[in-house]
Amino acid sequence: MAKQVHRPREDAEFDFILGMSSVPVLAYFFTGTWPKAIKPCQAMDLVVDGIADDYTGRLTAVRTDITRCPATTQRYGITEAPQSYVLLKEGEAVAHGTGPTTTTGVRKFLDDHL
Repeated sequence: MAKQVHRPREDAEFDFILGMSSVPVLAYFFTGTWPKAIKPCQAMDLVVDGIADDYTGRLTAVRTDITRCPATTQRYGITEAPQSYVLLKEGEAVAHGTGPTTTTGVRKFLDDHL
């Protein structure tokens, strides 16, 4: 099964993806500009790639760069990356997650809120 993680380059593209999704959206926030954040961002990428495979058809995953999508980052109250994610249903945030992330932790978060 092919992985499907969207990577918007700007706020308008994030909004377009959100508007086109007929299923809940898991947006996770990262930055590649802080040297200390690179390894945690890569770890979160692996977690979300696996989740995107397992939840195909039930979830849209969006990798959101906090420097390229500042309005989106602010809209959802994101203050740290890459350990912040939000579950959106019909464009509205229904749950936020933060902290060190594992596949098991994100799956539990999704199962609790989907």
